[in-house]
Amino acid sequence: MKPKKINHAQGRLFQQRLSSQLNPSNELYQLSKLIDWEFLEKEFSGLFVEKMGASAKPVRLVVGIIMLQQMNGFSDEGAVEEWVENPYWQFFCGYDYLEWEKPIDPSSLSRWRNRIGKDGAEKILQATINAAIKGGAVSARSLSKVIADTTVMEKNIAFPTDAKLYYNGIKTIVRMAKDYGIELRQTYTFLSKRALRKASQYVHARQMKRAEKERKRLKTFLGRTYRDIKNKVANSPLILKVFEPVLGIIEKILTQTRESKNKIYSIHEPHVECISKGKTHKKYEFGCKVSLVVTLKDGLALSVQALHGNPYDGHTLKTALKESENLSGVIIKEAFVDKGYKGHLIENIQIHISGKKKGVTAWLRKKINRRQAIEPQIGHMKNEGKLGRNFLKGIIGDYLNATLCGVGHNLKLIVRKLFSSRQAKQAIIPV
Repeated sequence: MKPKKINHAQGRLFQQRLSSQLNPSNELYQLSKLIDWEFLEKEFSGLFVEKMGASAKPVRLVVGIIMLQQMNGFSDEGAVEEWVENPYWQFFCGYDYLEWEKPIDPSSLSRWRNRIGKDGAEKILQATINAAIKGGAVSARSLSKVIADTTVMEKNIAFPTDAKLYYNGIKTIVRMAKDYGIELRQTYTFLSKRALRKASQYVHARQMKRAEKERKRLKTFLGRTYRDIKNKVANSPLILKVFEPVLGIIEKILTQTRESKNKIYSIHEPHVECISKGKTHKKYEFGCKVSLVVTLKDGLALSVQALHGNPYDGHTLKTALKESENLSGVIIKEAFVDKGYKGHLIENIQIHISGKKKGVTAWLRKKINRRQAIEPQIGHMKNEGKLGRNFLKGIIGDYLNATLCGVGHNLKLIVRKLFSSRQAKQAIIPV
């Protein structure tokens, strides 16, 4: 059914309202007034049907917890627990009376994220952009000049090696066979664990020939288990349908070589890509590329997109700027990028690339040099937010995590501006 409405119009006899107890100057208190909750409720209420099932949780409650979670870098469980303990969080989510129990189960946040999808996350990002303009954190005029860059959002997987992939493949299909009551000729549970341990020890001791021998042994175990299961589920169409995706991944792992393209690096996240950004401290990163567009002056995130296929930076710029215009409602006039965006083929927007020397005035040189301001902002998103490691599953998880990182970044920017404004007012000494 449609989501419930939070209604505190009727007072409670033995409780005082939070609005009469909390500090009105608090940043979260003020931020709750800046966000257009009616817009979000209208957008997300259409995702539910009438008169079927239990009523969904209030939109403001769930979206508010997701916003606060991104601001503070909490897990789903940590965000719900903090909500119970923090009255400002409760007021931000629309509650005017103190609640003493968890409002939702943490697993509800996962289901809500999947329900709203990529478009819903962009609606939340759009709401934060409007809140920043409404609260005076940025001016609408400053949205026409932006900085664009790309980074890598790593997935929550271990560094891949062939031995680990073979061992995890054996564990996965043996566990599935046990769940569906398929009796295997041999599970290799003990032998595969011993082979993996020996392979790791030999690599550590730089005895690579012995390590290669154990790796081949693991590959043999995986191949035998794969063929055994494939033969036994071939005559059961329903079970075969369940096993097909995993068997396809295992088959690719068994056939891929060092020179293969689109290799598998993880059993549970097969879409992960190997990306090299030329970093000296981290040569390879496993995840997906993310395109970011922030305002030149204030660093407000206008677009944060997850990109698969490791595209060339210059080919991503047009889509990123177009989405920024759609979310902000302001036409972009100038964009400042690094040398990786050469060959962007954009004509209606002035694109300034770092290192340009001819025809550059002192004022324009100052703005081009400010392009590097996006680098620390990416660092904050990774270290303080959730852009450093993505724990959400699948390709849709990449889209959601990237966009919601932009939501958290914008909310923190607004809160900092509100805090600075409050400090400035308190510093004024009355005559």
